[in-house]
Amino acid sequence: MTALDDAPVGQQRGTVDELEAVRAAMRRGPSDRATRTQHAKGKLTARERLQLLFDDGKFTEVEGLRRHRASGFGLEDRRPYTDGVVTGWGEVFGRPVFAYAHDFRIFGGSLGEAHAEKIHKIMDMASRAGAPLVGLCDGAGARIQEGVTALAGYGGIFQRNVRSSGVIPQISVMLGPCAGGAAYSPALTDFVFMVRGTAQMFITGPDVVEAVTGEQISHDELGGAHAHTTLSGVAAFAYDDEASCLADVRYLLSFLPSNNREQPPAEPCADRPGRLTPALRELVPSEQKRAYDMRAVIAECVDSGAFFEVHEAWAPNVVCALARLDGHVVGIVANQPVALAGVLDIKGSEKAARFVQFCDAFNIPLVTLVDVPGFLPGVDQEHGGIIRHGAKLLYAYCNATVPRVSVILRKAYGGAYIVMDSRSIGSDISLAWPGNEIAVMGAEGAAGVVFRREIAAADDPEAARRQHIKEYRDRLMHPYYAAERGLVDDVIDPAETRVRLIDALAVLRTKYVTQPSRKHGNQPQ
Repeated sequence: MTALDDAPVGQQRGTVDELEAVRAAMRRGPSDRATRTQHAKGKLTARERLQLLFDDGKFTEVEGLRRHRASGFGLEDRRPYTDGVVTGWGEVFGRPVFAYAHDFRIFGGSLGEAHAEKIHKIMDMASRAGAPLVGLCDGAGARIQEGVTALAGYGGIFQRNVRSSGVIPQISVMLGPCAGGAAYSPALTDFVFMVRGTAQMFITGPDVVEAVTGEQISHDELGGAHAHTTLSGVAAFAYDDEASCLADVRYLLSFLPSNNREQPPAEPCADRPGRLTPALRELVPSEQKRAYDMRAVIAECVDSGAFFEVHEAWAPNVVCALARLDGHVVGIVANQPVALAGVLDIKGSEKAARFVQFCDAFNIPLVTLVDVPGFLPGVDQEHGGIIRHGAKLLYAYCNATVPRVSVILRKAYGGAYIVMDSRSIGSDISLAWPGNEIAVMGAEGAAGVVFRREIAAADDPEAARRQHIKEYRDRLMHPYYAAERGLVDDVIDPAETRVRLIDALAVLRTKYVTQPSRKHGNQPQ
């Protein structure tokens, strides 16, 4: 028998009634007016957002009754429950996920000592439980009234972001402002989602920018969803409303393992693994300079044509996507001929490198579809560090231990061929279509270098140039040259692509690689 059982009946009832009243006040928030103001901005409350993220009725809140202990500047008279952040765990498609959600109605969602400690706790719990962490961000940054303790709170978040990197998936969902040092936590996570019109991220706001540089710019132009999904690459996804945004957060989680010790979740496949893909024979033009949409190739190969593209609007010359083959999750990296002819440049290399690293960290096999004419030439690219940035992608592939299968669709020239997961850097299986051209450069450029003197001395230089181009192509660029030298495992009919990918990934599913003993590598920056 407990002490509560010994208590008088009326006392028990009063205690429970008081508890229910406190809980109701906690769930309701500061006031109906504050809720209406939040809705008027096109934003949901923290609890409404959590309802959309988690399966129905599958959220457990922790430290909901937490209050700050600060004093001064009127804080001692304002001690609302939750201290402006709702934390807890729940289920997404039946799997555990941890989350925190800023409540902008309370202190503008700003971070103080108690607020930070709640986030620290839930981050620690996610890491220990080996489950993904989702941050629903809508806050005004550090709580100025609490001074340096607020800044220390952010430091604790950053440290945990880094410690959990590559251990559990971390997703940041930007649903309101995120300024100053607060913006670094989302930048440390694996994926950033943003809602157009309401979410902004920047280190220094428009007022500071104007004061220092004289440039005038709005909050949205400086750090809105468009800026970060098309220009900076900070955000991977942008949406017009919170409901569709959170629906895709759930969809992304359906591809990801709970942690780095698990395999990605497999699903029953309604699309036959033996389905041929004859449409690929027509989708990809035989003419090397004719463009086509690589996304159509991906859709033809993957289960039911469904894939989830990452950073679609940033560096569109490279496609990165999550999909399934025979129900198993794969990460796809592909050149995109409709954007910059599919060349590799600074942004494209960074985008692909980070995606490869993420897939490798979470046991997601890699499929690389190659149709690359080289690296983008130009003074801006060279001075911007294309060598350094291209090396990031090279490093990421060389460092990856997950199953890796590459398919060369048409051309693969120069260093870009090597970087796009060639056999020489560790691709487990390298396949090629019959029209492939693997070479140091295109036949026109190569003939101009190798046969420069012969062409110049010929009576008809143009005829000689055409003849030498044909000679170079026939000798070194025919579709079987690489296969004859063991640099391509097989030349396949495009119609066999899906079948061969599934077959190769099935046999590689038990791949195991022992890495050198080291603290960590020093990857290019």
